[in-house]
Amino acid sequence: MKKIILGLSTLCLIAFTSCKENAAKKIDDKNVAEAAARDASASKFPVIEFDKKEHDFGEIESKTKVKTVFNYKNTGDAPLVITDIKSTCGCTVPQDWSREPLAPGESSQFSVEFNGSGANKVSKTITITANTEKGTETVKITAFVKPDPNAAAKKPATPTIKAQ
Repeated sequence: MKKIILGLSTLCLIAFTSCKENAAKKIDDKNVAEAAARDASASKFPVIEFDKKEHDFGEIESKTKVKTVFNYKNTGDAPLVITDIKSTCGCTVPQDWSREPLAPGESSQFSVEFNGSGANKVSKTITITANTEKGTETVKITAFVKPDPNAAAKKPATPTIKAQ
């Protein structure tokens, strides 16, 4: 048993002392410079700045389609990429946005169409998914939806009594 332990100890000693190559010698200055540049640029994000964060359509008739445009600018240090724009419901449709990168300092726009559903004060949130530091940005639309004057007034249901 002593011979086995002595043999394993000798083998381990040889294995650990044979690797005398210094790890610091393996570092390439070119790779260090590339990593530093990559890390510096990774901390730069695009910043999306809107001309307005909320649009009020005012009073609209029920089922009337209305549309607005949101203008935005990339005020950050990196190209802005918008990957998706969604609303809180299907009655509000964002459209016409560019999926191409927007260079720093450049501007673009997207439109939002609301179909006039709902009643009274209606507020919808549009969420923009982009490569900004937060990852998502929001804008809002609001409207006061008046009832459709052509819609027939619904009568309250009269209770029916079944004879027994």
